[in-house]
Amino acid sequence: MSDEKSRESSPADLTPSLVVELREGRADAAKLLDRLYRPRLTRFSLGYLGRWEEAEDVVQDVFCKVLENPTVPERFRPWVYEICRNKCLDRLRAQNRRLDDQTLPESSMINGQLTGQLTRLVKTEKRELLVKRLGTLPNEQREVLLLRYTEGLSRAEIAEVLDIPEKLVKHRIYNGLERLRKHTSLANDS
Repeated sequence: MSDEKSRESSPADLTPSLVVELREGRADAAKLLDRLYRPRLTRFSLGYLGRWEEAEDVVQDVFCKVLENPTVPERFRPWVYEICRNKCLDRLRAQNRRLDDQTLPESSMINGQLTGQLTRLVKTEKRELLVKRLGTLPNEQREVLLLRYTEGLSRAEIAEVLDIPEKLVKHRIYNGLERLRKHTSLANDS
């Protein structure tokens, strides 16, 4: 159990070894890998697809691809998010759906600690408003903001996932945040 806890504390460093252990048939490695990545990748996929079942299907495909791949890169996290993103985009293209027309599901947002009914109500309203405002951003800005603030990826990791320069990631984050700041409805403490 302590071995599992130590691996869990720094998943980015040990994930490639977890995949190797999984390929060797170690069930505890499978459980840990699943616990570390399934919820995050499902939430990430849900932001693209909008339906829980589709997001779960995509994540299953991602895990299959990871296991099929002959090598596992040391920088596993951006690599697995890139696979997930590509699977989501492939699915959207296959269904002829556009991201522009979708609002992000509430469950793809980070839930802060909520206390009291009135506080929960206000935070829920603000979260819903933020989701709507995110939906008005261009896809490129919305995507980097979600990767950064919902998934917790660094700018360098986002650059890897999207295959763009880190400077462009920084620019998109800045522009996206500026556009969100212009919405006074998000800034007011009503």
